[in-house]
Amino acid sequence: MRPQRTSIHAVTTWVRRQPPKVKAFLAVVSGMAALVLLRFIVHDHDNLFVAAEAVHSLGISVLIYKLMKEKTCAGLSLKSQELTAIFLAVRLYCSFVMEYDIHTLLDFATFVTTVWVIYMIRFKLKASYMEEKDNFAIYYVVAPCAMLALLIHPSTSHHLLNRISWAFCVYLEAVSVLPQLRVMQNTKIVEPFTAHYVFALGVARFLSCAHWVLQVLDSRGHLLVALGYGLWPSMVLISEIVQTFILADFCYYYVKSVFGGQLVLRLPSGVV
Repeated sequence: MRPQRTSIHAVTTWVRRQPPKVKAFLAVVSGMAALVLLRFIVHDHDNLFVAAEAVHSLGISVLIYKLMKEKTCAGLSLKSQELTAIFLAVRLYCSFVMEYDIHTLLDFATFVTTVWVIYMIRFKLKASYMEEKDNFAIYYVVAPCAMLALLIHPSTSHHLLNRISWAFCVYLEAVSVLPQLRVMQNTKIVEPFTAHYVFALGVARFLSCAHWVLQVLDSRGHLLVALGYGLWPSMVLISEIVQTFILADFCYYYVKSVFGGQLVLRLPSGVV
């Protein structure tokens, strides 16, 4: 095990010393390699979406365990949970009026859990809430997402309000984790359960992004056409990619910490 850790340490040290452009290039290459691997390994790419939901559920289970057993919400961002509740509520509305299916039930279960987490942080475990660290102004993401939804939204036959709402929840989901990353950046030290939860979010979003990208490739672009015309189809794909890369840096340090045998994750400055 020691030689393996030494090799991993050497690789991570080399990557850390590279300039930002090289790091970005390496991240893109790694993402493309993972997509190619998934395309050959997973024959039914719809299974990637199921896997994403499963990993997300696992992350939520870790979060529930932390709140119920550890009796603390230290390190968690209330604002991220509130943003999650907002986009889930809007998506549930859109699902009911536009495309009611099994995903509606999954979103409802996630919404109920998120509301429970918000209740626990606000009332039951308020004493351990790190409010001074959770200082990300949510209007910095809500307002731009709303404006973008007004400008770029689906071109389907549904009511305009429903189409704008749909676009709003897609954009807001992509950036809803930013307050949580800000909290972790402010504290610099992330305890295990919070790190497991955020890492699960990162893996789930990568699998969801892979599902979309591979579906587009398999349909030879017909899926984008089916979503409508204009900029909307591209924005859906871009949103999936953005929410994946937002968490990529954290996931890198998480994996490095796990292989290094560290229970507590320490983040350097400038991760977010």
